[in-house]
Amino acid sequence: MGSAPAQIPTSFGHELRACLRCRLVKTYDQFRDAGCENCPFFKMEEDHERIVEVTTPNFNGIISVMDPSRSWAARWLRIGKFAPGCYTLAVSEPLPEEMQFICQEEHVQYIPPKRM
Repeated sequence: MGSAPAQIPTSFGHELRACLRCRLVKTYDQFRDAGCENCPFFKMEEDHERIVEVTTPNFNGIISVMDPSRSWAARWLRIGKFAPGCYTLAVSEPLPEEMQFICQEEHVQYIPPKRM
């Protein structure tokens, strides 16, 4: 997790997906090519089936964050320490248990979505 910006979605539509852990929004192809900038331990660029496991096309709203450490909205959404980029406001699906264990092993926080 750093200050290098994440890829910006190359198109907006049905091909967008959001990471279930950090809520970064990119196209499937972008996750396949570069993985998730905030969650490199998922190794999406190496295991393309994992993209479907740890991302979702079902999310609500998008916010673009240029300077997460200074943005009140980023702090409110708990993305203030993530890379600059486009994020969803909310996902409704939890991260699969196997992937939650990977987060624990990597000592990274995972906050499950609130019930909708």
